[in-house]
Amino acid sequence: MAGGHFVLDGKPFQVISGEMHYPRIPRQYWRARLRMAKAMGLNTITTYVFWNEHEPKPGVYDFSGNNDVAEFVREAQQEGLYVVLRPGPYVCAEWEFGGYPAWLLKDHSIKVRTSDPKFMVPATQWLKRLGEELAPLQIGNGGPIILTQVENEYGSFGNDHAYMEQIHKALVDAGFTKSQLYTADGPEEVPNGSLAELPVGINFGGEQDGDAQKAFATLKKYRPNGPFFNSEYWAGWFDHWGGKHAHTNAAAQEENLKWMLAQGYSVSIYMFHGGTSFGWMNGANRTDSGEYQPDVTSYDYDSALDESGRPTAKYYAFRDLIAKATGVTPPPVPEVPAPIAVPAVKMDEAASLWANLPAPIHSKTILSMEDVGQAYGYILYRTEVKNTTASELVLDQLHSYALVYLDGKLVGTLDRRLKQDRLTLPATKGKARLDILVENTARVNFGKFIGEERAGITNEVTLGGKALSGWETYPLPMTDLSSLKFSTTPCEGACFYRGDFDLTETADTFLDTSEFTKGALWLNGHALGRIWDIGPQKTLYAPGPWLAKGKNELVVFDTQGKMGASVRGLDKPVLNWTGR
Repeated sequence: MAGGHFVLDGKPFQVISGEMHYPRIPRQYWRARLRMAKAMGLNTITTYVFWNEHEPKPGVYDFSGNNDVAEFVREAQQEGLYVVLRPGPYVCAEWEFGGYPAWLLKDHSIKVRTSDPKFMVPATQWLKRLGEELAPLQIGNGGPIILTQVENEYGSFGNDHAYMEQIHKALVDAGFTKSQLYTADGPEEVPNGSLAELPVGINFGGEQDGDAQKAFATLKKYRPNGPFFNSEYWAGWFDHWGGKHAHTNAAAQEENLKWMLAQGYSVSIYMFHGGTSFGWMNGANRTDSGEYQPDVTSYDYDSALDESGRPTAKYYAFRDLIAKATGVTPPPVPEVPAPIAVPAVKMDEAASLWANLPAPIHSKTILSMEDVGQAYGYILYRTEVKNTTASELVLDQLHSYALVYLDGKLVGTLDRRLKQDRLTLPATKGKARLDILVENTARVNFGKFIGEERAGITNEVTLGGKALSGWETYPLPMTDLSSLKFSTTPCEGACFYRGDFDLTETADTFLDTSEFTKGALWLNGHALGRIWDIGPQKTLYAPGPWLAKGKNELVVFDTQGKMGASVRGLDKPVLNWTGR
């Protein structure tokens, strides 16, 4: 470091980076996205590493397919880009549980993101295994990784510097010694989250003119000699279910970026390309007042490169700014094949959830998803009630959406988002079956509550003030749909629906889910994401490489489904729907 700047090969080096995440982009498109980054004038790509993607069960690692992060880094180098690596182990990122694997929470005494050995031992083992993949790709070993982050915005969570030193040591012991280690926090949180021996990046947005000047003025109080690095420049924002699609202040973002580039400061645009939180991987926020806000599947982020990898007006504005600031003419912007429309696909086969339940787990008290070794999806709780008067049913610590049935009839729904956890259960004569179908709509990924985010019903169920017991629990992770028994027999309620369609050519499309209520969608076995009729997301991005010439299969799970609904493919996304 010299004069407030990073140094590379003995010369001052200005990092001009953009963030994008390998699991949020189909592997077949990695190189196309990297070329788009290069064509915007970026010299570096930033990515998090997502622990929960790579270690789905303790000691079981997956670096294959879309999880081949080393290949992503190698492709960045091949396209002439350096890499800023953010290995966590906590990442935030509007990603399920901030990237932590759900199995950490099976031990109810664990304190995540602390020096608790129950957390630090698996976290250290994980970082060591990650080092086998990525340490050889650091710049000192001939690879593109120039910077490696220690933890992530820890100052927004706590100020335990002993814990931070443990994470620092774990990364060093994992071999991350041939790139520059650093910490990253909001400007005001730098004293809490930084380490004296490491440089600091600061994270902030540019919604008002002068935001960058203010942020760096704060940093200079703590680190007057730099380096001066905006490690997350929020040039967009994310969406919550039931909210509006983010539309941020592009003009102010341009002015702040222009100022930073003129100072020679390093910057990483968050996000350059957001992509998609496929499957169940969206995160959620929880406010200090207890408001729960699950994120949508799309991570479009109002970013320069949209969810499907297409340049926006913001992309071209940033491209011009970078070219003027650096004096370097970027490569031409690559052509992107046009999306296609797909005619309506009638979902004419169905399979009832109730007819396709797995074997139950028996317990006296209620069990969370983690208690039964489940991470994502749905979970069904079943018990028996007998000769009850109309009474209040309370799901204590519901995480996070429930449908309540009595003898197979839907009584009502409860949504943690709306702070709902109780309803009146009708009176029963004799024995009656109580079913509670719960969706994990996302574990919280940010803030002081992340360790409290078990999924399912996480405390107890009471009826008329008395705890219910004697539960049958059915885990429904929905990771393998091959055993479902589909037929043309009509199915309403919680059902899977299937339909086929043929294509002569493949390209991106956007699957319109507006005829469904709440659930999820799979294309040719790929979990595309969630459906919810409250908006703002109405279409799910279907990448061209996941479609096939010839026959394609769609499966939709809808908790309140009806026969005869259709899915069609649009040639543009709808992310600002107001719901029905």
